[in-house]
Amino acid sequence: MDKEESMVKLLNVVHKNPELSQRELAKAIGISVGKTNYVIKALIQKGFIKTSRFLNSKNKWGYKYILTSKGVKEKTRITKEFVKRKMEEYEKLLEK
Repeated sequence: MDKEESMVKLLNVVHKNPELSQRELAKAIGISVGKTNYVIKALIQKGFIKTSRFLNSKNKWGYKYILTSKGVKEKTRITKEFVKRKMEEYEKLLEK
């Protein structure tokens, strides 16, 4: 799985489940926790997601990952590009 595909999957999962831990996110999208951490940091740096600590949680180290409006736009753009690329690959397979 390339970085762009990991970003798309992570943005989709975060959008639906902002309270998942990095370990749970990694399991949901099928990548390592280390790679999940790397992708999350990149998404935060680009302004696509932001973090918030849980205020009423027993786990005070837990974070909520929230998609920003910029993140929603990027998720849409990346998803469209990903689908377009996969459709082109499919069309090439049909030509053979």
